[in-house]
Amino acid sequence: MQINIQGVGIKVTDALHDYVTDKFNKLERKGDVITSIAVTLTVEKLQQIAKADLSVAGGALHAESQDEDMYAAIDSLIDKVDRQLVKYKEKLKHD
Repeated sequence: MQINIQGVGIKVTDALHDYVTDKFNKLERKGDVITSIAVTLTVEKLQQIAKADLSVAGGALHAESQDEDMYAAIDSLIDKVDRQLVKYKEKLKHD
């Protein structure tokens, strides 16, 4: 699985990079449907925005989260992606 992390208006520090990578690697352990992930971290005034575009076997998923704290935005993003992956895997089972 390839993870691409980009910052817009924010420098992606080693700590942020490691945090995002660790969180998405934990998601990958739940299943091997993810082929690549593009994460964009953005700062707009007081809002920290985390976006993820995932390429999965047979499709794509997108999630976005906002918070005043970047780490909280990333945590919320991971929760959203996790829920989408569960739904996606259920859909694959029924097809």
